[in-house]
Amino acid sequence: MTLTQAPHSDIDLFDDKILHDPYPVYRDLRQLGGAVHLDRFDAWALPRYADIRHALADWETFSSSGIALNDPVNEMLVGTVLAADPPEHDRLRSVVADRLGPRAIRGLQADISARADALVEEVLRKESFDAVGDLAVVFPFSVVFDLIGLPDEARPNMLRWADATFTVIGPMNERTANGLATIGEMFQWVGTLRPDDLKEGSMGRAIFEAADAGRIRPESCIPLLAAYATAGMDTTINAIANAVHLFATHPDQWDLVCADPSRIPGAFNEVLRYDAPVQVFGRRTRKPADIDGVRIEADAQILLLYGSGNRDDRHFPDPDRFDVTRAPADHLAFGYGTHACAGQALARLEGQAVLAALARRVRRFHLGQPRRHLNNVVRGLESLPVTGTDRRETS
Repeated sequence: MTLTQAPHSDIDLFDDKILHDPYPVYRDLRQLGGAVHLDRFDAWALPRYADIRHALADWETFSSSGIALNDPVNEMLVGTVLAADPPEHDRLRSVVADRLGPRAIRGLQADISARADALVEEVLRKESFDAVGDLAVVFPFSVVFDLIGLPDEARPNMLRWADATFTVIGPMNERTANGLATIGEMFQWVGTLRPDDLKEGSMGRAIFEAADAGRIRPESCIPLLAAYATAGMDTTINAIANAVHLFATHPDQWDLVCADPSRIPGAFNEVLRYDAPVQVFGRRTRKPADIDGVRIEADAQILLLYGSGNRDDRHFPDPDRFDVTRAPADHLAFGYGTHACAGQALARLEGQAVLAALARRVRRFHLGQPRRHLNNVVRGLESLPVTGTDRRETS
């Protein structure tokens, strides 16, 4: 099939109105085909689950050298773990892989559960609170800062830096332009860090030690440190906030979780499927690829629509229904294959710990008016006022 015969769309996926609710547009794109040319960006969108998963598994065709929809950011990311393919990707990722693997994370479980209990109890003592600012932001900050060993002086800025790290992956719109300035500020600060500035035994210190041992190039330290610090916060923050919002608006599903806490891991997976924190990520074809009868030539920009794939009824029955009994471990929110999120075990542990702490204490959430945060890539909330909760008795 030639380009002129392939499915086309003039939709701007990064328009404010669509970012508020992208799911109807995703449905339209899935109906058009497995590969739809987005004329505004001269890029191919892959909106269906099977095609996204296939592309994620085939890094030799769908390269991470084009994760952003603009040239300045792709050039900036050359040589980083996000934009590298094997074997360079594997070398960079191996530096902290042992710290983020399931076995290492299990060792953190008791501490993270205790932190979640303490924070949730503190928050619930208030008559009202913001589930974003008071809970979803505070918790990952406390965990990730200690794990990476970052100095406390970065705390006031890290949320802005993490948000900018993702939004610049979009096209060169106003959000990306503003984000680039913020990214510059972040790299300027991170560039001042020395090994002694990071806590002994931390992931951050391990990155510099890997360079000293010759495992990675010294110039890779700062980008690697920045990538793990920002990625480890923003996605988890939005997943936790999205979870509170979904369970407040679907009380029947919250009842199922509270009645059977063993559902919590599957319920958190359903949160990630239903409202994926990362909605889209880019790739660039190194060689021609055939998707759903469409020939995509080499050096084409690809957009993998994680948020759309997670709502594809070809894979998930009744996908627009939030259903914790679904327990979809095969969702795409953390990617798949070589570039699957390195910190997903930690993110799951954090999210599940917060849900467990809430389930032990809260019968019902009462919400004010949520305010959505607009980012080119990440889906989350700016504010989620909880005006009160019905507490359950705890022993």
